[in-house]
Amino acid sequence: MIAAAADLRDLARTLAHDGAALAREMRVGGIGVADTKTSAVDVVTEADRAVESLIRQRITAARPDDAILGEEGDDRPGTSGVRWVVDPIDGTVNYLYGLPDCAVSVAAEVDGRVVAGAVVTIPAGVEYAAARGHGATRDGRPIRVRPSPPLAERLVLTGFGYRREVREHQAGCVARLLPEVRDIRRMGSCSLDLCHVAEGGGDGYVEAGPQPWDWSAGGLVLEEAGGRFALLDGTFTLGSHPVRNVVVGAPADGWDDFVEALAAAGFLA
Repeated sequence: MIAAAADLRDLARTLAHDGAALAREMRVGGIGVADTKTSAVDVVTEADRAVESLIRQRITAARPDDAILGEEGDDRPGTSGVRWVVDPIDGTVNYLYGLPDCAVSVAAEVDGRVVAGAVVTIPAGVEYAAARGHGATRDGRPIRVRPSPPLAERLVLTGFGYRREVREHQAGCVARLLPEVRDIRRMGSCSLDLCHVAEGGGDGYVEAGPQPWDWSAGGLVLEEAGGRFALLDGTFTLGSHPVRNVVVGAPADGWDDFVEALAAAGFLA
């Protein structure tokens, strides 16, 4: 039997807190790069691997029939209809340098739709959580998006990939968007950027290329806080086909203007 969304959210909260506590403990003794992925700057630490291993073990013990998708490990199939999507450390470079915007992100899908999630910051243990239909919270208190000001007064959050050609494309788009908005912020964690928009700490978020473990929990938090979230077709392609890989989030009342501005800046096809 599939658990209720609120029950999956509560398990996600526990898993994310456990992972954040382990990452915090490992950071005290100093941490180094264990490996790289798509490029020399796309790093993995031993903490990434240890946190994901811990969360996988806890999920398997609590819900042995569920599937698991993690950033650092192999996909685990399941039979329950529930799949967990885990980013053990979102913002690994920030974590490596001791910067605050890094978090553990855990989400639960039911039949392919995200229904629960939690994002817990590693340095301070701040918790963002949501269950579909139950609203979004920060440390247990309800959060809501800000009403959208005119486009010229919006603070937009963004991020950059690790491959050179992706960064060049993103930088050009951001350069065209910057004159049209209040300002741009790049803090280094997709999940937390989406949560910041959810709590009124930004007016929109855009980034080409994040993966499901980056956005699953944060996207639900934003939706449940009164925002909109979508994956849209981008202008940057890998191979010969358009890629639906541009992550966009914003308050619902400012969605149309924001998407139009992103298209004009070259983010969207």
